[in-house]
Amino acid sequence: MDRLLDVHEVAEFLGTTVRFPRRLIEERRITFVKVGRHVRIPERALQAYVAANTVEPVSLRPTGLRRAA
Repeated sequence: MDRLLDVHEVAEFLGTTVRFPRRLIEERRITFVKVGRHVRIPERALQAYVAANTVEPVSLRPTGLRRAA
């Protein structure tokens, strides 16, 4: 079973304020679990969110030859 993280732990993991994970929850952009009145985010959902929003670098063409204007 995944570890359930509170919004403070998620914010610390992402390096953001607590407001950001709360907004993700409110906008339903991340999977969360309600335990009574508490909201928790499974570790796997956080990893999936990070993976889905990871942008890979673009490989550039070699710049050895330049076009004349």
